[in-house]
Order: sequence, then structure tokens, then C-alpha cells
Amino acid sequence: MFVTGLLLAAEGSPHLGVPRQLLSYHGDTLLGAALDTARACAFDQLIVTLGTASEQIHDRIDLDGARVVESPHADTGSSSIVPALDAVDRRTDGVVVMLGDQPGVTSATVWSLVAEGGPATPIGVTRYDNGRGFPCWFGREVFGELRQLRSDAELWELIELGNHPVTQVDAMGNVPLRVETWDDYRSLVAGYDPAHGAFVPGAFDDTHPTPLPTHGPHRRHRAVP
Repeated sequence: MFVTGLLLAAEGSPHLGVPRQLLSYHGDTLLGAALDTARACAFDQLIVTLGTASEQIHDRIDLDGARVVESPHADTGSSSIVPALDAVDRRTDGVVVMLGDQPGVTSATVWSLVAEGGPATPIGVTRYDNGRGFPCWFGREVFGELRQLRSDAELWELIELGNHPVTQVDAMGNVPLRVETWDDYRSLVAGYDPAHGAFVPGAFDDTHPTPLPTHGPHRRHRAVP
């Protein structure tokens, strides 16, 4: 079986004012941590989509071993999955879709998804204690419909349509946190343990350099150092 990992990291972060992919996380960055997990999965091919922050990401993050697909229009809602499909190896049986701002996903979760979903089903979805989430599996027979997506968020509409059987693969804990707002980021770095859906005091080294904005009408977002 030939499996392609597709790490989506092209989406902008208008609510943050800085590229979310470069926010500090455990001595690394959000995207760097997600990339480490993707590499640990030993995919036959690894693709990463990048958007308008591509130049900064190239300067800050080691992308070795990943095929980079530029998707500069993702900030305006266009799908970064569609151009990524052009880079998928012709031998692949399917893609595992992961998110570049969700470092709590583990390689064990990905392996379970591939083992229990994999080529046996067109679509596989990870089922956590509090709902469904990424990673997701899409077999080659679904690629034609993936190419019709207008945005990456429409993945879930494709799943819900019911045109294909969906295999749900159980994973421990709650859906790992994503970082879409500063509150999300505060929760993540405060020591949120996705495996148990709880906060663990002292789980994060808060000497991280990423500046958090102050509250108030005149707050300004500074660039990530």
C-alpha cells in the first residue's frame, strides 16, 4: 500500500495577525511539530501546502523530505487540497489529511486510521471522545470529488454527503486543539493534554518567545520573532 500524507498549512490567520504556523510550541513551532509527527508516520510521500506565509515558513522551518505545494489563494478561501492533488504520486492508494496547526495529533492515531480505514474504505475519519476530526483518509476513488472542493472546509461536506461509505476509527481523548485564535493558543501552551481532554499544569515551558497580545481596544499584534 502506498500512502500520501497531506499536511494543510496554507490557511491564513486573520484573527492572530501573525502566521499561526510559526507560533512557538515546545521549543519548536506549530507547523514544525506537526511536520515531525507527519515524518514519524513514515508516509510513502509527504506533501505540505503553504500560503501567503510561505517565504517566512521556508526561512524558519525545515521542510526537508516534504513536497511543498504553494497555494497563495488559500487566504481568500480557495482550497489548497486541489493543487496538492496534482503533486500526489500516481502510485498512491489514498491520502491522509492532517492540519499544520494541530500538533496534538499523534502518529499512533494516524497509523490506526490507515490500518483500520486505509484502502478498505473510500473515506476514513478519526472519532474522538467528543466528536470527529482529523486525520482523515481519502482513497483514490474520491480524488475526483476532492478536485471539486471550493475550500478545504468542504471536506466535511463531502464526508456528510453520504456518496461513499465512511469508516470511523476510534482515538483516545478529545479532538486535539487547533489554533485559530489567541485564546486557542493560550489553551494549547497552558498545558492542554489532548489525550485526556484536560489541562496539565507545567506541561509547557512558558519561556516560549511568542508574544501574546494584551487585551483592550488598542492592542497590537507583534510579529513572531
